[in-house]
Amino acid sequence: MSRYRIAMAACAIAALSLLAPLPAAAFSGAAAPKVPNNTMLVAQQPKEPAEKFKRRVVRLQTNEAPGTVIIDTNNKFLYYVEGNNRATRYGVGVGRDGFGWSGVVKIGRKQEWPEWRPPAEMRAREAKKGHMLPVVQEGGIDNPLGARAMYLYKGGRDTIFRIHGTNQPWTIGLNMSSGCIRMMNKDVEHLYERAGVGTKVIVVGPGNRQGEVSFDDKGIDILRTIFGG
Repeated sequence: MSRYRIAMAACAIAALSLLAPLPAAAFSGAAAPKVPNNTMLVAQQPKEPAEKFKRRVVRLQTNEAPGTVIIDTNNKFLYYVEGNNRATRYGVGVGRDGFGWSGVVKIGRKQEWPEWRPPAEMRAREAKKGHMLPVVQEGGIDNPLGARAMYLYKGGRDTIFRIHGTNQPWTIGLNMSSGCIRMMNKDVEHLYERAGVGTKVIVVGPGNRQGEVSFDDKGIDILRTIFGG
C-alpha cells in the first residue's frame, strides 16, 4: 500500500474506536443530518477534555496576519489570529507518535458534515478482523470526520491531512490521530465559519518545516472571554 493510502486509512481508522449507542441530542450542530432510528451512534465517553482545552480568547503576540491559523501540536492548541495581540484558542487532538508533522499549508476546500470513503485496502484488512466498513459513509454524527472538515493543501495539492470535527471529544488534548487535526464539533463549526478557503495554516511540529514563526500565548483575555468584543 502506498504511503498516501496508509496515512489516509490510518487517519480515519484511529477515529473508529469506542463505538456504542448514544442519543443524538448529545451532539452539537443545528444542521446535522437526520438519523434513522436504527442508526448506532458514537458514545460520548465520561472523560471530557481538560478545562484548558476549552475555547478561549487569549492574548497572543505574533507577527502573523489576522486570519492566520497557527497549530501548536506540542501543546495541543489551535489559534485563529484576530489581530491586536488577540486570538481565539481551541484545544485539538493531533498525530500520535510517528505521525506528527509540520509545515505551512492552506485550506483548499471545506465541507459540512463530510462523507468518509475508506480505501479498499482498509476495508479488506478490517473485514479479516470481522469489521465490515462501508464503501462510503455519509456525513452525520456517527462519522469519524465529525461536523466539519477543512482540507489542507500544499502547492495546490491535497496533503490528505484535515482539520475536522470528532465524535470522540475525550481525545482532544491527546496524540491520537495519524496527522489530522481534531477539534470538538462545536469548535470546528465555530472555526469553519471564520476560516475561509485560502486561509494560511501554520502547523508547528516535528521537523521544523514550518520555518520561523513567532507566537507567544500570554494567557486568557478575561474581559473579552466574559463580555465578548
